[in-house]
Amino acid sequence: MVRNALIFLIPTILLIIVLGVGGAQQTDPNLFHPLSQIYQTIKSYFYAPERIDDQQALYGAMEGLVEQLDDPYSEFLDPAEMEAFDDSLNGEFSGVGIEITIKDGILTVIAPLEGTPADEAGVRAGDQIIAIDGESTEGITLTEAAVKIRGEIGTIVTLTVLHTDGSTEEIPIVRDTITVDSVSSKLVNDERIAYIRLSRFDNQVVVKLDVALNGFDLDALDGVILDLRNNPGGLMNAAISVSSRFVDEGIVVSTKSRISGEQSYWSTGNVLPNLPLAILINGGSASASEITAGAIRDHQMGILIGEQSFGKGVIQQLFKYGDGSALKLTTGEYTTPLGHTVHEVGLTPDIVVTEEEDPIDIAIAWIEDHVGERMPIPLGNTESE
Repeated sequence: MVRNALIFLIPTILLIIVLGVGGAQQTDPNLFHPLSQIYQTIKSYFYAPERIDDQQALYGAMEGLVEQLDDPYSEFLDPAEMEAFDDSLNGEFSGVGIEITIKDGILTVIAPLEGTPADEAGVRAGDQIIAIDGESTEGITLTEAAVKIRGEIGTIVTLTVLHTDGSTEEIPIVRDTITVDSVSSKLVNDERIAYIRLSRFDNQVVVKLDVALNGFDLDALDGVILDLRNNPGGLMNAAISVSSRFVDEGIVVSTKSRISGEQSYWSTGNVLPNLPLAILINGGSASASEITAGAIRDHQMGILIGEQSFGKGVIQQLFKYGDGSALKLTTGEYTTPLGHTVHEVGLTPDIVVTEEEDPIDIAIAWIEDHVGERMPIPLGNTESE
């Protein structure tokens, strides 16, 4: 077995981050002897031996072992699923463009990726996918759901979703090539405010963020808007590096696991002027997005505007095996620099924005109220009026 030091920060099959672990727990060496006996009995007595696939029998047993953990973020990936996983890390794949998780036992949309077929078809953050092409998703795993939703470009997949308002809708979506650009930027408010949107924390996001920041005349700006809405997360080292662009010094995130114990990861040092910074979050902001938003807010280097974030605060490690399969296993959890728990809680914005309000307008107004000031600015939880 090859054990890779990788951690998942989002409850999807898409993104990974780095953290080392080691060690193992001893168990009864005869514990799984009955499993071998069952296999031998099947091989000897099953009436249709041509239907016995040794490799699939092994993979099925491994899937069952992981499923009994009752953890939506842990799963076994056979070689084909692992290959699809690797393909998704390249930023381009065939599908509809949604990030999914299992929440309270139900397949749930974290967020549709902006501009993708799912986004344009009306899939929303928080939607529960209750059927795929008419087949119930009850008991489905993330990988099984991903395989069903993906497919050849130009074909149609129909998602039956339960929206957060209680309405049910069948949404046919034409599959296409999904290309994810992790960073986009522009000037707003008479070119006085830099607007930067991060769509995911992949291995290119830090370089692209630096290019975007260097493209602005920062000394001439009144402030910066960092849009993390519907950003489902990604690499932890990317989250630390992004946070370091805005946090002068101190802890960015702390983790705790059985093997590694407690560890803290620190800002590498901010070299940018501490302009008033407004961070936009919503229910689709998860994992690495919450690490970044939490770090910046805890150090009072920016204000959070929008809606309660998703609340994904556990971490997974990827263990790769020689045959191309892998195990994605929850191994620990993380907290913000001030020790706030994120998992199943999320981050509460400093300014809560209603559905009728435009978060960007609220952010611009807040920056205008603090023109000429430098972070840290003492912040408090308030609601917009």
